[in-house]
Amino acid sequence: MTLPPIYQKQDIVLYKQGVMRPEHAMVVNEIPLTVFLNDTELATLICSPGAYKELAVGFLLSEGFLQDLSDIKEITYNEKDGLLWVETALAVPQTENFLRRQIASCCGKGRAALYFINDASQLQSVQSECLFSAGLIPKLINLLEERSATFHLTGGVHGAALANSENMFVMYEDIGRHNAVDRVLGYAFLNQIDTTDKILLLSGRISSEILIKAARRGVPLVVSRSAPTKLALELAEQFGVTVIGFARGERFSIYSHKEKII
Repeated sequence: MTLPPIYQKQDIVLYKQGVMRPEHAMVVNEIPLTVFLNDTELATLICSPGAYKELAVGFLLSEGFLQDLSDIKEITYNEKDGLLWVETALAVPQTENFLRRQIASCCGKGRAALYFINDASQLQSVQSECLFSAGLIPKLINLLEERSATFHLTGGVHGAALANSENMFVMYEDIGRHNAVDRVLGYAFLNQIDTTDKILLLSGRISSEILIKAARRGVPLVVSRSAPTKLALELAEQFGVTVIGFARGERFSIYSHKEKII
């Protein structure tokens, strides 16, 4: 059996009820991916292997470096060294304040509050007239759970997906929840999929940075099995995003803009 690169088999010793025995477990892989924009090094993302183009493009979208698909001229990846270049027709903005940095798999960008405020100030309210059936939410979150194959094997990844009013159509798992969201949004961008009528599904908590990613792409509804943060909810109210948390089984909690759920 050939295992996919996102995880691999690891020999372990299992202790159970006073007895230790050799066993094996599936553990997730993580790699560094250094992203360049027009030969300017931006960041090193600590991520799961695979879907590098979607991840890099989603990351650049979330950082405000891309607006339209036509901005991209070429994407080149050096797998051996973990380097990816995105060439655009646009001039690279000033990056001194962006801080060349490693981006941790679980903690997002780790920037100072000043840069976070700049992120929020660039956003516009989500313009969407979409209404979503309450009965759809349990169906989609259960589907996310069912398709989280790597999580069920390893317990070491987060999942994110995009769905419409009928079904879930793209999903990624990654050691970082921010990475999983960037991959999903990068996929939609590269395939010219309109996100202003879509639902962003998450396995992990809805932080302010996740909310900003969704709002920047005009996503009107974010649903998670976990909890939102207070700042994420403040931003959701301000920018017209409906937030649903603790979606488990047939229950969920609506935290903002409840008028979009019918």
